[in-house]
Amino acid sequence: MDERVVAAARLLPGYLSQHVTLSACALALGLSISSPLAILAMRHARLRWFVLLFASLIQTIPSLALLALFYPMMLALSAARERLWGERFSALGFWPSLAALTLYSMLPIIRNAVTGVMNLDRDLIEAANGVGMTENQKLLRVQLPLAAPMIMAGIRTAAVWVIGAATLSTPVGQTSLGNYIFSGLQVENWVSVLFGCVAAAILALVTDQLLGVIETGVALRSRIRVLWPLCALALGVGVAVWPEAAAEKPLYVIGAKGFSEQYILSNLIADQLRQQGARATRKTGLGSAVAFRALSHGELDVYVDYTGTLWTNVLQRSDTPPRAQLLRELSDWLARERGVTLFGELGFEDAYVLAMRRDRAQQLGIRTIEDLAQHARGLSIGADFEFFARPEWQAVHTRYGLQFKTRRQYQSTFMYQAVASGEMDVIAASSSDGRIETLDLLVLGDPKHAIPPYDAVLLVPTRRAEDRVLQAALEPLVGAISIELMRHANMLVDTHENQLSPRAAAEWLKTAAGIAERP
Repeated sequence: MDERVVAAARLLPGYLSQHVTLSACALALGLSISSPLAILAMRHARLRWFVLLFASLIQTIPSLALLALFYPMMLALSAARERLWGERFSALGFWPSLAALTLYSMLPIIRNAVTGVMNLDRDLIEAANGVGMTENQKLLRVQLPLAAPMIMAGIRTAAVWVIGAATLSTPVGQTSLGNYIFSGLQVENWVSVLFGCVAAAILALVTDQLLGVIETGVALRSRIRVLWPLCALALGVGVAVWPEAAAEKPLYVIGAKGFSEQYILSNLIADQLRQQGARATRKTGLGSAVAFRALSHGELDVYVDYTGTLWTNVLQRSDTPPRAQLLRELSDWLARERGVTLFGELGFEDAYVLAMRRDRAQQLGIRTIEDLAQHARGLSIGADFEFFARPEWQAVHTRYGLQFKTRRQYQSTFMYQAVASGEMDVIAASSSDGRIETLDLLVLGDPKHAIPPYDAVLLVPTRRAEDRVLQAALEPLVGAISIELMRHANMLVDTHENQLSPRAAAEWLKTAAGIAERP
């Protein structure tokens, strides 16, 4: 059997457990909120318009955006709880995902319930009125039983939507079947992507079919057809949730952004902690802002960031002082303002760089960004989802006066494919990416120093800075990883020939850097 399939299968119990827990809680909460809202909407025409409008409005917001919006809201609620009662809750992962998916589930439940009841035969309602039924009696004995098949159809739709949308919760720190998809896309492990898609599809189909049997049972007034699929669903949720409920809680949480280098380094840190006898888990696929906020609020214990990202995005600085000065000012500010300790530098830089295919650059006589500016109006540029919104792009754009014919955003795997195929002329690459060498890309010089240094650094919350186990795990990494080693480790993950998993690449890096021998 393919090693990638075996590796994916090992992760399934944990991923499935958390995916099912999240989906089941969101659907149950959505049903408990939607049911009274639907009843109110049935009885009051003005309220009906508002309720349906609100539920419809939620559906117009992309589910990934909705998940991202709830994270800062949960952080604010967690901080408020700490001020009032002296304790916080984790705003990373489960709670923002639960809130977003609950709202996402409401429209089909409310709309089907209201439509089913409002479209009942008027003669039936008049007959109920004629025998003297109260409003509650009509609702419970006539309207809801007759509209039950339509209501169940709405619940089926909501269940499928929630299970599918739950795969998008990875970027806000919630482990799910989406971890297969996000990491697989990044490292071009299509087995992992397919595994995640198939697992989510099977889960949705099985749930939908069991709810379909309940729908039929409700229509036929058959208790057996309602009870056995309900029991099957409850048993399935229990079995799926058990691995997560039975697992020991980790002592350390390691954060990682959503690209190969971060997956490799987070695996390396996790291995270092396990060597110290500590339980560690990883939260991967996080956005830059989410990762830093989670660390500064104590929801992560360590992650790798880059000085340029922190300087421009967190400190909102647009100047580019010398490397030593930038590092000193950054370290002081993080400790003073955010309670974050810059533990140490790893030894390499992963900066944003503009890169072109070497033959294309030579054809146009381009070696620097200054040369590029003379040809940019006739060229196209591609970048990841963050770059064009970052201060680095504004600095490059302003200092060199860059004006491109076409500008597109890609998931980084497809960005490199676009420049290799000639679809894009220029890309915003990462200087430590192994694909620069593999694809024979030319990194353009930056004579005006628009882009600041991007030294990879270990960040920990100040409350963890004196943790001896964490210190023992991280100290061997400081200054140990050269740009050549990091670039080769990235290449082992990102290229198809003899492709390694991020975990295997982390083991290679540990050996090649001599970290295993360090005290």
